[in-house]
Amino acid sequence: MHYITDYHIHTTFSDGKAAPEDYIAPAIAKGISEIGFSEHLALFKDNQDWVLKPENVVTYLENIENLKNTTEKLIIRKGLEVDYLAGNENETRIFLDGLNLDYRIGSVHYLGESTVDEGPDFYTGKSFDRLFESYFEMVGNAVESGLFDIIGHPDLIRIFGYKPSFDPAPYYQKLAKKMKNNDVAFEINTNGMNRPMADFYPDRRFLHFFSEERVPVCINSDAHMPSRVGQYFDEAYRLIKEAGFTRVVTFKRRERKFISL
Repeated sequence: MHYITDYHIHTTFSDGKAAPEDYIAPAIAKGISEIGFSEHLALFKDNQDWVLKPENVVTYLENIENLKNTTEKLIIRKGLEVDYLAGNENETRIFLDGLNLDYRIGSVHYLGESTVDEGPDFYTGKSFDRLFESYFEMVGNAVESGLFDIIGHPDLIRIFGYKPSFDPAPYYQKLAKKMKNNDVAFEINTNGMNRPMADFYPDRRFLHFFSEERVPVCINSDAHMPSRVGQYFDEAYRLIKEAGFTRVVTFKRRERKFISL
């Protein structure tokens, strides 16, 4: 049995469907060793009902700390999924540096004022080729920002199944090199299986680029309900082994440890 972690879980503190304590029993039942809660945080974006409000972050972390102290058979980690917003790096760093986190997931949801996952209408009348290029540029900037330990769903732009007209392989290869150069981990996000694209993030065809660059990897469910904790993990572990990965990364107080597969 693998030492299994799932560091990307959302609760009612952001856009999840259940309270943190409701995820404990399902995680234990699936043989998970560590889970981490990582609520959405989009600093400098007002009136977003799917994110944790900055003024509630301390309450959220206190809640997870209490759950951690009262839970047996399962290690609980504290994280945040923070939207990367270009131009706000210093303010974001100051805010995050004041928090006691085990890890920070950096994600790109916004292109402009809208999120790429809000619905297919976002793509109407736009060039997907340009959107794809812009998205990868933004993710690359997030990698280079030095703000994050893990990059979440690195190609979320694929969510509705749209594909660029060109070969995207060079974009993944470039991104893998940036992650290597900036010593940032990435996740295999299994929640894409529940989306119209019906696959993992990032594109499984290009996992070998990340393996060749020895980019640290973890497998996360991005669960928004308890039934999806650890979902599709057997397939995900098989994929990373086939791609050449020999270990996964774990986090505690933002320090990394590697576990052999």
